[in-house]
Amino acid sequence: MLNIINNCVPSVQTEEVELTSETVNRDSERVGPDCFELLTVLGKGAYGKVFQVRKVQGAQTGKIFAMKVLKKAKIVCNAKDTAHTRAEREILETVRHPFIVDLLYAFQTGGKLYLILECLSGGELFMQLEKEGIFMEDTAIFYLGEITLALGHLHSNGIIYRDLKPENIMLSNQGHIKLTDFGLCKESIHDGSVTHTFCGTIEYMAPEILTRLGHNRAVDWWSLGALMYDMMTGSPPFTGENKKKTIDRILKCKLNLPPYLTIDARDLIKRYLLKKSPTQRLGSGKADCADIQKHPFFKHIQWDDLLNKRLEPPYKPQLHSEEDVSQFDTRFTRQTPVDSPDDTTLSHSAELAFAGFTYVAPSVLESLKEGFSFEPKARTMRRHNSSPGTPISPQFSSAGPFKASMDGEPDFSPPPTAPLPIKAPSRNKKQKGHRR
Repeated sequence: MLNIINNCVPSVQTEEVELTSETVNRDSERVGPDCFELLTVLGKGAYGKVFQVRKVQGAQTGKIFAMKVLKKAKIVCNAKDTAHTRAEREILETVRHPFIVDLLYAFQTGGKLYLILECLSGGELFMQLEKEGIFMEDTAIFYLGEITLALGHLHSNGIIYRDLKPENIMLSNQGHIKLTDFGLCKESIHDGSVTHTFCGTIEYMAPEILTRLGHNRAVDWWSLGALMYDMMTGSPPFTGENKKKTIDRILKCKLNLPPYLTIDARDLIKRYLLKKSPTQRLGSGKADCADIQKHPFFKHIQWDDLLNKRLEPPYKPQLHSEEDVSQFDTRFTRQTPVDSPDDTTLSHSAELAFAGFTYVAPSVLESLKEGFSFEPKARTMRRHNSSPGTPISPQFSSAGPFKASMDGEPDFSPPPTAPLPIKAPSRNKKQKGHRR
């Protein structure tokens, strides 16, 4: 019977094809370093640089981007470095949100990895805090609301962020926030899951990370509380003369709040976000960010309007052109932009670690299909040392009391529908010296 079937089937000629990014993505734009003109250095770190660049070939010619360049040889020295680099690339592809930076392209050469991101010309929120000293409450409400939505979106995708701080929050040219730098994120953390990696920036790090007893998405809500305190007082809530003393204060000391904070602000920070026990922390339940959104501190927020950017930001960067880098640290922008050649030869196994790194965003592919491109424009001739903390990662070394609901989750009254106030009330700003 088997022979009869075989005799009935006509012979089929087969061709062996090697699966590469070129054969799989024949209809995609081929992008490499030559497609971008270096304009300015925006930042520099242990693994590489971030440049402001202009695309000079193909779709979106003339558009300004940020180009993050990473050296493979330094990354592959540590397996966790490699894993975190891959995780950042995958998260940037997976997650699309109004308050999370967009990845447009990813590609590699023999010695380097390249991420082409939207250029957020408003600079770091850190720089804005440097200028202002502290934020008025309505300004803090706006930024914290956008950050809450971004963190909630990450959590809904099983991702915890783990490095929320002013240096990792960028401003668009319109003044809206965007989370950047996903190197310390952890994926596949859903209800009941925990991870034990010691990472983050000490001043914003949750107690359960410091004790290494296992942590989940509740760590991001502690960091939100620490950031809120920083915005409204001028410094993180627990700081010491060195890392050890800072850790001791986070684990042991009581929180002190300045008297000028409103009842709602004090309540959210002290009673709900900066709770040393993660199970008592607002946002630790199944509702996640929804519980935080219901707190009276955000009572004037129209969340749908905020998500769709229908609320006017409290600060709009004063920019003179697409290439304006006045909101970035001059220690970097004054440097000559050079992407030095790197002909380092990696082992076959090391190269396999970066297989599949190449990426072109769906929005770019759509523009290719439509024959759309930008007209080229003629060119006219932080990490910060002053930041409150240095990231630690495996690769680098007011209303009254709330009622309790039946299931143990906080029960808040629905927020009123009044519009978000943007103008700050007349009040003397209390300056702190930690940023100076």
